[in-house]
Amino acid sequence: MPQPDQLSGPQNLGDPRETPRALRPDRSPEHAEPSRFLPHVQGLRAIAVLLVVLYHFWPGRLPGGYVGVDVFFVISGFLITSHLMRELAATGTVRLGQFWARRARRLLPASLLVLLFCALAAMTPYLTPTSALPNEVQEIVASTFYVQNWLLAFTSADYLGQGGEPTTVQHYWSLSLEEQFYVMWPLLMLLAAWIAVKWFRGRTRSTVVVVLGAVSVASFVFCVVFTLTNPAPAYFVTFGRMWQFGVGALVALVPLLRVKNPLVSFVLGWGGILVLLFVAFRFDGQTPFPGYAAALPTLGAAAIIAASNTERWWYPTRVLAVRPMRFVGDISYSLYLWHWPLIIIAPSVPFWGLTIYHRVALLVICFVLAWLTKRFVEDPVRGWKRLTVRPPKVSLWASLAAMLLVAGTAGAAWAVNAPAYEAGVKAIAQLRADPPPCFGAAAVLDPSCAGTVSDTILPAPGFAGVDRPTDEQCFVQLNDARPESCEFGSDAADAPRVVLIGDSHAYQLLSTFQRMAERNGWHLTTFFKGACPWNATPLATAGAFGDACTTWRAGVADALSGINADVVFTAALATTPYSSAGFDSAHDAAVAGYREAWATMTDRGVPVITVVDNPVWETDPNKCLRTRGADQCDGARADVLKEDDPLRAAAEGAPDVTLLDFTDVYCDADTCSPVIGGADVYRDQDHLTVSFVDSLAPQFEAAISAALAARQ
Repeated sequence: MPQPDQLSGPQNLGDPRETPRALRPDRSPEHAEPSRFLPHVQGLRAIAVLLVVLYHFWPGRLPGGYVGVDVFFVISGFLITSHLMRELAATGTVRLGQFWARRARRLLPASLLVLLFCALAAMTPYLTPTSALPNEVQEIVASTFYVQNWLLAFTSADYLGQGGEPTTVQHYWSLSLEEQFYVMWPLLMLLAAWIAVKWFRGRTRSTVVVVLGAVSVASFVFCVVFTLTNPAPAYFVTFGRMWQFGVGALVALVPLLRVKNPLVSFVLGWGGILVLLFVAFRFDGQTPFPGYAAALPTLGAAAIIAASNTERWWYPTRVLAVRPMRFVGDISYSLYLWHWPLIIIAPSVPFWGLTIYHRVALLVICFVLAWLTKRFVEDPVRGWKRLTVRPPKVSLWASLAAMLLVAGTAGAAWAVNAPAYEAGVKAIAQLRADPPPCFGAAAVLDPSCAGTVSDTILPAPGFAGVDRPTDEQCFVQLNDARPESCEFGSDAADAPRVVLIGDSHAYQLLSTFQRMAERNGWHLTTFFKGACPWNATPLATAGAFGDACTTWRAGVADALSGINADVVFTAALATTPYSSAGFDSAHDAAVAGYREAWATMTDRGVPVITVVDNPVWETDPNKCLRTRGADQCDGARADVLKEDDPLRAAAEGAPDVTLLDFTDVYCDADTCSPVIGGADVYRDQDHLTVSFVDSLAPQFEAAISAALAARQ
C-alpha cells in the first residue's frame, strides 16, 4: 500500500498566528512544522500488510484479512492530513506541485518496477496463459496510470469472490484509489482554507475539520447505500472509500482524539487490535463489504492511532513499536506490491508446487524482494538529488516518462502474443465444430473407445480460460435479483420446451445446450444466477446477497408458473452454503430445498433432470498442465470431490427426477484428472470448458429425449 512519510503528531495544527519558519530550499513546505515520529503507526502498518498477505496466501485461515487495506486507508488519511495541515499552518497554502512530486518520488519507483516485472511476465507464455493476456495487459496499463479501481468497478469484478483467475496486478486497485486521494485531498483542504479566510476569519483548522467531516459523512452514506445496491463496484469506487481516509484525518486534526490518558490509551489501543483480529477471522468473502461492516476495521485502526501513551512496555504503542514490527512496517509498501504477482505466477513455474513448504518459501521470497526494493529502489530514488533539487515538474515529467515505458512494455506483450491469441480462438472454434474421435468423456463412456489414449491436450492449457459460454447477458450476478431469462433454439409453437436453471455450474452447460436445442428442434429457456442454485432453502450467506438469491428464486418460480415447460434441467455447485435452520445439518437443508423446488414442476407432471457436480480444485489445474505432464497434475479424490453432493441425495427416490452421475468419468477410486480423453476439462478451478461439456452432450441429449418421450 502507498506509504506516506513516517511523520505524525502535528502540533498547533491550523493556528493562523503561527509564524512560518525558514524553509530549506530542497524541502517541501510540509516540513515547516515540527513533527514527531510515531513508531506504533509503523507497527500498525505491519499489521495491515500482514493481514493482506496472509489472507492471500491462506484465505481459508484468515478469511477477513482483506481488511488490512482499510487499515492502510486510515493510516494514509492520518499521515497525509497531518503533513498538509502543517503546511497550511506554516504558509497558508499547499504547494501542490511540490506535494505531488514528493508523492511520485516516494511511490512510483517501486510501483512501476513491479508493473514492469508483470508486463515482462505477461510477455512470457510460460508464466501467463495466453487466454489471460487481454485482461492482463488492460489492467497493467490501468494500474500504471492509477485508474485500476475504476476499471474493476466498471467491469463489475468481484474481488472477494473471483470466479476465474485474477490478474497479477489486481491488487493495484487500492494503490490507484490512494493516488486519487493524494490528488483530491490537498485540493479539498485548500478549498477549506479559502473558505476559512473568506468567511470564517482565518479559522483554518476548524473549517478543514468541518469540510473533511462533511465529505466523510457523505462518503460513508454513499458507501452503505451503494454496497447494498451494487456491491461489486462499491468495493472499488473512490468516493465510497473517502470516509476511511477521513476518519484518519479527523484523528490528526482533532487534538482530543489523540489520547494521552494511560488507561484510556491502553483500552483504545488493545481494543483496536482485538477488533482487527476479530474481523480478520470472522469476516469472509460473503460479508457485505465495505458498507457498514467496514466501520469495524476502520474505527479499530483509528483507535490504535489515537492511543498515544507510551509510558509502559505493555502498552500497544510500545508493543507495536518493537523492531520486528517496525521492520515489516518499513517494507510494507514493497511487500504489498510484490506478494500478489508472485502468488499468481508461482504455480506456473516448473517444479513449483502448492505445498505448505512452497508457500512458506514464497512468503520468504516476498519479504526478501520487499527489503531489496526498499533498500535499492524506494529510498535512493526518494532522495535522489537530480530530482529533489530541481523544480517539481522535473519529477512529474520523469514519472510520466517511466509510466509510458511500462505501458509500452505491456503493449509490446500484447503485440508479441496477439498472433498466438488469435490462433487459439480459431483452434477452439475448430475443436467445437470437429472434435477428434474418442475425445473427452467419450473416451470413458463410449465402449468403442476403450483403451484409447491421447497424447494431446485440447484446448491447450494456456488457452482453456477462453473456452467458456459467451452469452453473459443471461447470467445474473451478485445482488441482482431479476429473474433474467434467455431464449434459444426453435421458435415453432409445437417445439418441446426445455428449461435450464441454476448457478454458474448450470451456466457452464449453456453453449452445449444451445447446440442441442438447435439440433433437436427444442426451445431452450434459461435462468442463471451466480452462486444461487435452484433450491428453496435460503443460503447461509447473510445480507443483501442472500436476500437477492431468495428474491431471484421467487421470481423464477413465478416465471416457471407461466411457462408450459416439458422438461427442466438443473445443475449446481455442491459446496454452496445453506442455512441449517430447522434441519439437523446444512446438507439436510440443501436436500430438502432441492426437493421442494423441484416439486413445483414435478407436481405439474414436468420431469426434472439433474447432474452430480464435477470436482472442484484448489487452484486452476491449467497452471500445472502448462509445465507438467497430465499424470503429474491429478488431484486426490478426497480433496477435490464432494462425495455427499446434496443433489445426489435429493434425486434419489424423488418421483419424476432423473440423476446423471459422471463421477466415474472425472475420477477413479483414488484420483481425479484434469485431462480426460485428450480434453482439457477445466477453464478455471471448478468450471468446465465448453469443449469438454460438448463431449457429455450425448448423455444429456439422451436423458432429455427420454424425459420428453415419457410425456407423450
